[in-house]
Amino acid sequence: MERPTQQITVRWVYDPALEPDLFQDVLKRRALAYLFDIVGVSLLWLLAAVVVFFLGLATFGLAWLIYPALWPILGVLYTVSTLAGPEAATPGMKAMGLAMRTVDGPRPDGLKALIHVVVFYGLSVTLTPLVHLVALFTARRQTIQDLVAGVLVMDGRVLALTGR
Repeated sequence: MERPTQQITVRWVYDPALEPDLFQDVLKRRALAYLFDIVGVSLLWLLAAVVVFFLGLATFGLAWLIYPALWPILGVLYTVSTLAGPEAATPGMKAMGLAMRTVDGPRPDGLKALIHVVVFYGLSVTLTPLVHLVALFTARRQTIQDLVAGVLVMDGRVLALTGR
């Protein structure tokens, strides 16, 4: 006599049907993490603006030409260096208990983090923040930039508890 077996179909490495805790309240915490990170980039910008001001005095105003590009440069560096780092989370994401992983499982590398942030800023500037409503309709709460870069933002505490 053959024992009955139960078949489980795993569609993804991180499946919301099998591990709903990974995706619980992610969107709300992600929005708060973004506000936290805006404050972090603003503080970096303030420090850099003072440095550029004094460099401008020393270069007879030539260094002041970098002011328009200062915010985007710092935003990209801040985000890429933290998402591609060992914790795979910006300081805001860490404060909200979030972490990023690629759809195949590992932490994102520098290229995936760069693609993610460039698509994020590009879409936010051109199509307004309303493009982030897509996350309400995806099973794993992915925004457009997550889908393009092939990453997920999940509960980092659950990932840590499960050793991932």
